[in-house]
Amino acid sequence: MKKTIIILTALFMALQQSGCSQSPKQEKGKEPVKGNGPETLVLIKTSMGDITVKLYNDTPKHRDNFVKLIREGWYNDSPFHRIIKGFMIQGGGNKDGRQDPGYTIPAEILPNHFHKKGVLAAARMGDNVNPTKASSGCQFYIVEGNIVNEETLNSFEMRYKTKYNAEQRQAYSTVGGAPWLDGGYTVFGEVVSGIEVVDRIAAVPTGPGDKPVAPVTMSIEILE
Repeated sequence: MKKTIIILTALFMALQQSGCSQSPKQEKGKEPVKGNGPETLVLIKTSMGDITVKLYNDTPKHRDNFVKLIREGWYNDSPFHRIIKGFMIQGGGNKDGRQDPGYTIPAEILPNHFHKKGVLAAARMGDNVNPTKASSGCQFYIVEGNIVNEETLNSFEMRYKTKYNAEQRQAYSTVGGAPWLDGGYTVFGEVVSGIEVVDRIAAVPTGPGDKPVAPVTMSIEILE
């Protein structure tokens, strides 16, 4: 049990350290999208298959920013630069090498959105330099995760001074996820089809810095 917690804590710290450098200025999304209507669907077309994701309406700053970047072509031929099997796949940098569009997004961390397998969440800089938990303007990850048993969830509750409700416990004990990230990062969408592609990408060989040995790229479009 102690070994499991140590490993998961190391992954948590690594995720914080992987956020891109950012300026404190913020930018308003140029084209707001749906409010309380149907959720926006986006298609992440990767070199290993397609993933369809719905964007939550109750995290509008993250939704609108993601849509803005997609419309601007930011993610065209963008690489997944960090992959950890059993944890997550991360991308978001521009194909020309830029890892930061020059702004952050205010946190929209909600208790009804948690880190079950398949969710889309925003990466960020660590708490030591980012106490408000503001999100990267471009970096995101999709959780692969593992199934977590009740004993481990109980340990996380004590360690992180949190409480997992029945819905969270059901999800983490069946489909899996990364429960130790709850409350720390903004979750703003989830995979609705193509979760097998997430698993496929998560299984690729990686080298130093958890970078894929062979490039895995993506382009993203909005499904109207």
